[in-house]
Amino acid sequence: MRIVCEPELDYRYLIRALQLLASPLKGQSPRNTMNDPAPSRTFPKSHPRSRPHLGLNDRTDTRPQAPAPERLCPTPTPSRAELEASPFTAYLAADGFTEDLVAELRHHGAAIRTIRGRLVLATPLSHPLAWAQNVWENPVFLPVSSIGDAAKQLSTIQRNWHLYTTDHHRRATLIQEKLPHVSSKPLSFGAVPPSAPLGSWTLWDADLILASARCSSPFPDGTVRFQENKLDPPSRAYLKLWETFTRLSSLPGLKIPGHGDLCLDLGSAPGGWTWVLASLGAQVLSIDKAPLAPQVDTMPGVTHCIGSGFALDPRHIGAADWLFSDMICYPDKLYEVITRWKELGACRNFVCTLKFQAETDHTTAARFAAIPGSQLLHLSCNKHELTWINLEAWR
Repeated sequence: MRIVCEPELDYRYLIRALQLLASPLKGQSPRNTMNDPAPSRTFPKSHPRSRPHLGLNDRTDTRPQAPAPERLCPTPTPSRAELEASPFTAYLAADGFTEDLVAELRHHGAAIRTIRGRLVLATPLSHPLAWAQNVWENPVFLPVSSIGDAAKQLSTIQRNWHLYTTDHHRRATLIQEKLPHVSSKPLSFGAVPPSAPLGSWTLWDADLILASARCSSPFPDGTVRFQENKLDPPSRAYLKLWETFTRLSSLPGLKIPGHGDLCLDLGSAPGGWTWVLASLGAQVLSIDKAPLAPQVDTMPGVTHCIGSGFALDPRHIGAADWLFSDMICYPDKLYEVITRWKELGACRNFVCTLKFQAETDHTTAARFAAIPGSQLLHLSCNKHELTWINLEAWR
């Protein structure tokens, strides 16, 4: 199986279009086209743009697809009394993926109570959710009589609060300004993540706050921001590993790759992940049909092999400490690769990106989550993708 880049464009059509714009048709005088409607962006069937980009050699995809998440329709907002009639939890979806969070909640049997922006109120679940960027674990309604009263009530509960706003923006901002300032500077990689509790709140109505003092993430809205290195890494993909390792290093008893560890990086080019691993002192065997960026290829401990990450036979490598993959491929193909490595017991720990081509493949995502010792999550810099972490310490 190959990793295929975007097909080359046939520039003949572009050149012909420019010629037509530059030269009026025979028998016609030049005219001003500035106010003409934009031409339709259609291409002949033979043109590469007329085909969907699958990221694979296949020109068509005949495999069955997972059902698309239901489109969210506006529904009447339940009253406070109706919401408090039974326990609920507030789940904050990853930005742009509220529908995927709702589909995941329903898959696990949760009843959706109401939705405000990215905030989904649903029955509590003990099951971790991949598409929830942050979870408000003990949300309560607080009636308030004024801006000062709102700030006082929140400050009485605890010091640190972050505002998530979907309505009454000006009033909510004035309340937040009366609360103690919480620093939100970008994190330096390797620094200790915040340990102080950070609550989240929103102004549900003009005189009603929904607040949770305990949340699943110590970062505002669950978003981790770093002081980026814009010089050394060849792509921004390195931020995925920075966030992954920052999360893991904050958990007791877990180690991230370092000196003495053998790490495999499948589909590594141009080398963002290899750069992170080599910077930590690990020995990195990277595999890709494309070369690494020169500044990565010459790093100590890096060995690059030209070839396919799919074709790598675990029996030819021996035992590895970590396997990483940020390859562009269908999630079910990645699942086949991982299954082969796990069946042979050839690797102890895994960190892989599940990249969804069109609709989210919830079925395959659930298969990854079901592997013992796994966690599936949407990182702050993930796009339409999830990160799968499987550790020997969790099995």
